[in-house]
Amino acid sequence: MSPYKITCCSTVDVPEELLKSLDIEYTYFHYEVDGKIYNDDFGKSMSSDELFKTMLAGADTKTSQVGVGEYIDFFTKILDEGNDIFHISLSSGISGSYNSAVLAKSQLEETYPDRKIVVIDSLAASGGYGLLVTTLAKKKADGCTMHELEKWTEENKLHLNHWFFTSDLTFFIRGGRVSKTAGLIGNALNICPLLNVSNEGKLIPRKKIRTTKKVIKETLNTMKELASNGVNYKGKVYITHSLCYDDARALADLIEETFPNIDGKVQISDIGATIGSHTGPGTVALFFWGQKREN
Repeated sequence: MSPYKITCCSTVDVPEELLKSLDIEYTYFHYEVDGKIYNDDFGKSMSSDELFKTMLAGADTKTSQVGVGEYIDFFTKILDEGNDIFHISLSSGISGSYNSAVLAKSQLEETYPDRKIVVIDSLAASGGYGLLVTTLAKKKADGCTMHELEKWTEENKLHLNHWFFTSDLTFFIRGGRVSKTAGLIGNALNICPLLNVSNEGKLIPRKKIRTTKKVIKETLNTMKELASNGVNYKGKVYITHSLCYDDARALADLIEETFPNIDGKVQISDIGATIGSHTGPGTVALFFWGQKREN
């Protein structure tokens, strides 16, 4: 049996150093700011703060996924080193990158008939995608075979909960996720929608809550309701944010007070350029293991 590498894309929104420490290989999505193309490379080309401030100043942003050719080049290097590949993609509910990776796999299997390539749709995004990938890396380190890891992933990936809110609807309006009229009214009334990622990997608005303070409390209550073993939850907790660290920190402090048995401190990271180009500044997202996502 050949050794295998876990691979993903930069849209995991966790520190690059963490991926390297867990021997996870990754490739970059891309984004544009006023027509100039950058790699979504964990803030090396442009820091998250700089990107969000540029967006607030009126810059036009676009994103593009990893193409089939890019996946072929990325996978080929790993295969040539004698490794099989276990690739986890960004949710197919928000990106076509899963399909691109599957097409690359099909082409490469003809060239490398003795190698095994697994491509899994995470149905996850941002730090939820990151929490899945890092959990799988630790299971691999504990001795999971590629087959065992594939089975565990398919059985458990929908237990990964994503809950997030925004205090600024401007970029949800621009992206068409909120109507202009509803968005303008929401901003005027200080409405902070609470959303999650569905079992199809899509972003779904769930509640409309007035004021950031109240939506932070409601996000905490949602975790109390849905987390594995409730307030006795023992897993990892990730939070990502876009230019609103104080809100992320406030939520993290409440979680650490309420869930005394979590695995380490709450990990707070920046929302990366790809996801952030769509959410804009003012978004806080929470990720934990819990009840299975249903319709």
